[in-house]
Amino acid sequence: MSNKFKILSNISKKSQASDFYFTFFKGSLLIKRENDVINIPVLDELKNLNVKYESEFFLGEMSGQSCFGVEASSQIELKDGYELISLREVGPLIDEELFLVAGRANQILNWDRTHKFCGKCGSETKNKEEEIAKVCPNCNHVMYPVICPAIIVAVTKGDKILLAHNSGFINNMYSLIAGFVEAGEDLKSTVKREVFEEVGIKVKNIEFFNSSPWSFPNSLMIGFFAEYESGEIKVDGKEIMDANWFSIDNFPNIPKKYTLARKIIDEFVNRGEKDGRK
Repeated sequence: MSNKFKILSNISKKSQASDFYFTFFKGSLLIKRENDVINIPVLDELKNLNVKYESEFFLGEMSGQSCFGVEASSQIELKDGYELISLREVGPLIDEELFLVAGRANQILNWDRTHKFCGKCGSETKNKEEEIAKVCPNCNHVMYPVICPAIIVAVTKGDKILLAHNSGFINNMYSLIAGFVEAGEDLKSTVKREVFEEVGIKVKNIEFFNSSPWSFPNSLMIGFFAEYESGEIKVDGKEIMDANWFSIDNFPNIPKKYTLARKIIDEFVNRGEKDGRK
């Protein structure tokens, strides 16, 4: 059966005992391991674990089953097979659709947690009944889940790709240049600006590749390819510690399969193989 996830607008949908419940506590996702297979608990299992929560959000449907997101209001007493694991840890262990649903839950729950009060007048907000949004009963200000667009780009130079080591990366990982879109800025301008700011080079022939949500906590990553135009690599030594050109046969440690960064790097490899590069 396909695990294709669909976002649906019926946010007032009532839950059933067999519905998936993507449950978070202090940023970690509740899962159940069964014979090395990771499953998302259903509502009945949450009741057996005596999980307490204040609000639930209908996320959509997967394989014909409804999916809900909740945030536990107190410590969960874990029984055999159940555990709490961070999204970054669970990403490589589950299929992509499941990770996307978990990310959607995490994003909405983070928004819910940080928008309890109106940013305009300070009054306590309420959840709207007809859509995932909050409204202030005092000034009627409406707040939707926050989505922050960011670009990520593979800069190529012949048979090489630019990879950089960010100060926040662990295990000496190298990845692509990425950064948030500024107010009033179009995406291609963001690509040019971010590449120049982070490594001091100019790019041309910018080509859209794909996009993907990145719920840490609320980004939408828009992926591109671009060609090197001019300049020498110069890093700031603060955000970017090192950057260099790499060919397919000498890659450093790169991002894991579930990330858009890895998908773009894999596409670079595939294009190289088609062109006869190694």
